[in-house]
Amino acid sequence: MTTPPMDSHFWESLYQQDTPPAYSIGRPQPEFAALIDGGKVRSDVLDAGCGHAALSLELAKNGYTVHGLDDSATAIAAATAAAERQALQTATFEQAEITSFGGHDERFNTIMDSGLFHVLPPDRRQDYLQCIHRAAAPQASLFILAFVVGLVANNRVPGPIGLTEDELREAVSVLWTVNELRPATIYAKPPDPSTAEPDLTGGREPDDTGLIGFPAFLLSAHKR
Repeated sequence: MTTPPMDSHFWESLYQQDTPPAYSIGRPQPEFAALIDGGKVRSDVLDAGCGHAALSLELAKNGYTVHGLDDSATAIAAATAAAERQALQTATFEQAEITSFGGHDERFNTIMDSGLFHVLPPDRRQDYLQCIHRAAAPQASLFILAFVVGLVANNRVPGPIGLTEDELREAVSVLWTVNELRPATIYAKPPDPSTAEPDLTGGREPDDTGLIGFPAFLLSAHKR
């Protein structure tokens, strides 16, 4: 049996649950926080697949202009409300199909993908990469944080496909110049059995904050 797809219905149902998804850890993934701290980010920023938008909100707090896109109307509503509560006027959000969106031609100097690419069906990856390429300004930077392949423990619910290093590099290289691809870590909360989330294997024991680290890749590229 193959893993069911993570389609629009799945994402909307996930964000409508009382418990936030395990990957919504309340702050940016540490790999992306390090990019912000290291001065690797330039405005305007696209947060692709923003979800509850912890990354977008942190960027806005640090003075960046950021636009978050997500397929889930519930996630976008939550992100918008959070930005309004925190009076973050440089963070905006939009519901959009991530593999066919438009309207932002050559706008963004940085595109950040924190766990989106690894859930896309292989036959939609180039559609997505073309969309963000069109939205990227000349010489824009692209950062993708993605699970390695093989982390889904069973087929109970849809789960991230993940990628091999070669798959990730080859897919992105069609339109972008890859600068670096290295091992990384994605952190998530321990799974809640009452939620419709996949069981993942290969994670470390929870750290002192209760988060589990899973093997991933961090790809850095630029628009040529």
